[in-house]
Amino acid sequence: MKLIELYIQEVTRRLPERQREDIGLELRSTIEDMLPDDHKEEDVKAVLSELGHPAKLASGYLDKPMHLIGPRFFDVYVSLLKLIIPIAMIFSFLAVTFSHVFSFSGEGEVVSSILSIIGDATWNSIGAGMQTFFWITVTFAIVERYDTSNKTNPITSKWKEWTPEDLKDVPYIPKEKAITKVELFGSLIWTAIWVAGYFNADNLLGIYAKGGEGLTLTTPLFNQTELLSFWPLVILVIFLELGLVAYKWRLGQWTMKLAVANVFVHMGSLAVFILVFSNVTVFNPAFLDYFQERFGFTHQLHLVFWFAVLIFLVSSISDIYQGIKKARH
Repeated sequence: MKLIELYIQEVTRRLPERQREDIGLELRSTIEDMLPDDHKEEDVKAVLSELGHPAKLASGYLDKPMHLIGPRFFDVYVSLLKLIIPIAMIFSFLAVTFSHVFSFSGEGEVVSSILSIIGDATWNSIGAGMQTFFWITVTFAIVERYDTSNKTNPITSKWKEWTPEDLKDVPYIPKEKAITKVELFGSLIWTAIWVAGYFNADNLLGIYAKGGEGLTLTTPLFNQTELLSFWPLVILVIFLELGLVAYKWRLGQWTMKLAVANVFVHMGSLAVFILVFSNVTVFNPAFLDYFQERFGFTHQLHLVFWFAVLIFLVSSISDIYQGIKKARH
């Protein structure tokens, strides 16, 4: 008898106060009906085992779910978390990095400045991820509790129950042709790095010397005014690269059309790179004088330029080849 009392107590304590007495009586009646005459403790244990865990039984008496996100919405909930949290974290990281890089004046110790930028960007990125997780979870918890359908079948991303017709909307993507989210985010981060470097080059790139405030920029590499005179072409390259990332995101896999678009973007970027950096006026005269005085071979800097073009070309050809190879699988 004691086991029965304890079981009823464990069930009813999970219920609203106004329901406990009635449900307790109903549950006691149910248990007694299930027990044989002259039952023993083993018979009681068998009946209680058949009724199941008190929490599960209590949830059957409740109008509201006892879980935060139930099976009906869990798949959509997890899918949205996987989609939105990385985007929020990446954009937060990029926004903070852009903000710091563009406001960087070149003064102060460069190593501590870089570490400060990375630390702030990482911390804000983690905060954005936690905020996104919290609000998505709260939204689904509210939806769960206001769902009056009393259905338990999981819903799809179209907010309806699954049918075989939904398979027609699912693209088949072979592993060999798939474009990973890591690849897309890597492209965004790389674009952000070189854009920040271009628009704030005179405060980032050049000759550094160790002084009283640590390692500081003394002679910028570029003439920022001349460098920024090419901004329309640079903006065009930015849009091409972002457009390519968006196209990859939408497709989710390599196709021949995407491979061709990839060729045009790489060739366009290489052409702008050559056009900008083959112009000697984009370099700071003081930097060239410094190089001439210290090393005596400023006239050979064009070899450095063509070496950079060669690296750019080899990298582009490698990426183009990989894109075509995956598209033909």
